[in-house]
Amino acid sequence: QVQLVESGGGSVQPGGSLRLSCAASGITLDYAVGWFRQAPGKEREGVSCISSGVGIPTYQDSLKGRFTISRDNAKNTVYLQMDSLRPDDTGVYYCAAVRRLFVRGCSTNWRYDYWGQGTQVTVSS
Repeated sequence: QVQLVESGGGSVQPGGSLRLSCAASGITLDYAVGWFRQAPGKEREGVSCISSGVGIPTYQDSLKGRFTISRDNAKNTVYLQMDSLRPDDTGVYYCAAVRRLFVRGCSTNWRYDYWGQGTQVTVSS
């Protein structure tokens, strides 16, 4: 049974940093993992993903250079390092997983089968 648990959210001032963690159980290197966020009153959007296998990252264009996704296979955990945070980064951040074999790269437009409960990120002065 696949289970994803996010942690690391909180409140931070603009320009600050947070590192989100997605602890996964029941998945293997066959799974791509994505991060998504939902701001108040807005639709959920894809932030970043990391592919199965060798772990190729993909980012939403507007977030490149500020967010970094990584994967610790020994700990079965995917991280999202968020730097230079802005108020419009505020929202609930979710991680999700989908089993994808023999696919180079990943996309947050895929249909992800497993979701965590989310962690709140608030950027405010």
